[in-house]
Amino acid sequence: MRREQGEVQVRAGAEADLPALTDLYNHYIRETCITFDLEPFTPDQRRPWLLSHPQDGPHRLLVAQEAIDHTKNPHNGPVGEARAGSAAPVARAGSAAPLTGRPEGLEGPEGLEGPGGPGGALLGYATSSAFRPKAAYAPSVEVTVYCAPHAAGRGIGTLLYTSLFEALADEDVHRAYAGITQPNEASTRLHARFGFRHIGTYTEVGRKFGRYWDVAWYQKDLGRART
Repeated sequence: MRREQGEVQVRAGAEADLPALTDLYNHYIRETCITFDLEPFTPDQRRPWLLSHPQDGPHRLLVAQEAIDHTKNPHNGPVGEARAGSAAPVARAGSAAPLTGRPEGLEGPEGLEGPGGPGGALLGYATSSAFRPKAAYAPSVEVTVYCAPHAAGRGIGTLLYTSLFEALADEDVHRAYAGITQPNEASTRLHARFGFRHIGTYTEVGRKFGRYWDVAWYQKDLGRART
């Protein structure tokens, strides 16, 4: 059930978010080395990615969106009312932590709107995805967080990761991994705050904007060991 508190809601991503999510990701493709994709996507091309993150299980997509004040519109119902299809917690973003994440997620374009329309701007998103396709990798996930620059200083990255790891707490997930294109001190600090430790660096593993980039890999231990 979606809950609203304060100025930001965090909920499961939905089909209606796809245009805004695609715009946000395309910004990173065009302007940064944060992602190693080279060509922008259309929403239709990005749809399989969205559908690979259901509202339960180990592979999640959570979005942070500017909350709408339902008390100003009686037709919307009271604050905190559940909407069909929503299934993620919402909390206040009060921290001034850096808006950072995986190599794919430090900044994004302004003015992106989610399904909430005006007053419901997309502030960022976080995912846990399959680490590798082979079956034995199933207890491991790769995590990432992207935040919009107009939300700087509001702790959106911290809020998203907090919600994501709370959602994964009851799942059969043993390890979370994050790759961070170097250099990126802000993302390194965010991951350290959530208990990630550096386990190695792939040197000059990707080429973008006419140069080679290193990617440092970080690991977070989750859940209980299972056989």
